[in-house]
Amino acid sequence: MIDPTAPVLAVTGLARERRMAAGEGVEAVGAGGNPHRLRHLLDARVSAGCRAVVSFGIAGGLDPSLKPGDVVVGTGVVSEDGRRAADLDLSAALLNLLSGSGARVIAADLAGVDTAVLSVEGKTDLRATTGAAAVDMESHVAASFAGRHGVPFAALRVICDPAGQALPAFAAQALTADGEPDIAAVFFAFARGRARLGDLMRLARDSNAAFASLGRCRARLGPGLGIPAAER
Repeated sequence: MIDPTAPVLAVTGLARERRMAAGEGVEAVGAGGNPHRLRHLLDARVSAGCRAVVSFGIAGGLDPSLKPGDVVVGTGVVSEDGRRAADLDLSAALLNLLSGSGARVIAADLAGVDTAVLSVEGKTDLRATTGAAAVDMESHVAASFAGRHGVPFAALRVICDPAGQALPAFAAQALTADGEPDIAAVFFAFARGRARLGDLMRLARDSNAAFASLGRCRARLGPGLGIPAAER
């Protein structure tokens, strides 16, 4: 039995995503972009404690037509464990609220992975095997948690790095355990020649576009991330 007064659980990776998702009617959780740590965090919950689960944040592009700032409302999540469909009503509610956000908004599958996909070739292969439009490291964990507890699942992800853009290798290690940017890691990567100024500038530009779009989406969704309360 879903408690209609319970909050929506926003599952995020980065600390900035978690702060953006939080608000009235929302409990935001995250594990610093580490899906293994995220599983442990969610498994520690005695009950779901929510009326819906929403994967919320940025993502890597797999569909070559998507650019930084474009929005993907998940129709399902494809991972090595198979495909889990998103709740149609929740997804429709998100699409309706975001229709006037000014960003390009599409409904498509997401790919969920435990290891960051950094190369263009890796993104191309994942697109071919899953048909997904974008990839992140939390949606499959969130969908699995929702399925175990019998609560509806939805996903809202904004493109950061597009399909044709590789991420620098240091990016996978440039986060603290809390999901904050690890400035020291970035500095050492740059000092040791593992990061180039052009890569950093491009990543900053794409990240700014993604988070600006995510912020506009969050403002439009309002309390409970726009998820209607379940009927008693």
